[in-house]
Amino acid sequence: MLFALLAALISHPFLGVTYIDRTETSPRPLHIRVVQIDLKAPGIRFKVSPPAGPREVVRETTVEFLRREGAQVAINAHFFLPFPSDESDAWVIGLAASEGRVYSAFEYPEQNFALLDNAPALNIDRRNRAAIVHRDLRAADGRHVRERVTLWNAVSGSAQIVTAGARSIPLLAWYDALAARTAVGLSRDGRTLTLFTVDAKGDSEGMRVTEVADLLVNDYGVWSALNLDGGGSTSLAMEDPLTREPRLVNTTAGTTGERAVGSSLAVFARPR
Repeated sequence: MLFALLAALISHPFLGVTYIDRTETSPRPLHIRVVQIDLKAPGIRFKVSPPAGPREVVRETTVEFLRREGAQVAINAHFFLPFPSDESDAWVIGLAASEGRVYSAFEYPEQNFALLDNAPALNIDRRNRAAIVHRDLRAADGRHVRERVTLWNAVSGSAQIVTAGARSIPLLAWYDALAARTAVGLSRDGRTLTLFTVDAKGDSEGMRVTEVADLLVNDYGVWSALNLDGGGSTSLAMEDPLTREPRLVNTTAGTTGERAVGSSLAVFARPR
């Protein structure tokens, strides 16, 4: 699928951070937000929602996490259980680590209509070296990876949707549905991290995961990417660089406002 760019507002709100606010009319009305992060820029660092509560995490909105951490950008990450639920305590699905604490393992998820067994994860170590990592099946606890990396901040989604610069979409109907989507991608040289959201409400009608994968590869130089939790969970938050007030920059697909999610990935960056 090729997208003819209608309009894009490009800004550089923080050192090493590029923000792209993009609208399309074809193949349908779309509102896309992309954040690209130079992993070698001074001051860039990350944090995944830490473990808390009697399960694995205590749910909170991405804006709440951004505010609490004093970060500059944050995006929702893991799928979580129980869902749907009003309970604040949850388990995240797949590998999760926050500043070196590995608190959720690779797994065979209950939500197996879309989430692949032992789905790969994105790991960003404390030196901002990022890589897609895979379960080491020799370790029974599911908390070890095949790659020679130190697990530091790790997020997992439903599947790897871009592999070696080409789409790698599971053959499941769920991936062909139009919905709000969240994805994270990495450039071939490992220097640029791309955060992606598309809305499915208001001026935007959502995308298929195949379309997301193609757009990431063709327009944003993504070599590998994961599909993260989407739909009503899709959330991209950013601190206003002038007022320093945190806000949700996309339009939530939820019916009751921004959803409290299982986890978010926060980005810390210096002012320009």
